[in-house]
Amino acid sequence: MDAQQQKKLEELQLIEHNLQQLAVQKQLFQLEIKETLDALEEVKKSKQGDVFKVVGSVMVKANKEQLEKELKEKHELLELRIKSIEKQEEVLKEKALKLREEILKKAK
Repeated sequence: MDAQQQKKLEELQLIEHNLQQLAVQKQLFQLEIKETLDALEEVKKSKQGDVFKVVGSVMVKANKEQLEKELKEKHELLELRIKSIEKQEEVLKEKALKLREEILKKAK
């Protein structure tokens, strides 16, 4: 294997590593979305005007409507982050496919 092939192989390994990191980030955001939606559902079930939320290691009183708004905004932000990750994944997968093809062509 020549130096150019070795460089392409290293680049492919780096891309695959980045794809794995993106997959982990995506899973974490998906988990956070589930937690956010569960919290939003519980807040909606509350019949009181005030609810409690955890800030750091302290639980504080919060306005129900304001907390619902915060949770909805958080959900939207997380969805945007996931879409961004999916776009990055798509680009990296295309690069990886092209590199694999180039490496296999030269290997024959």
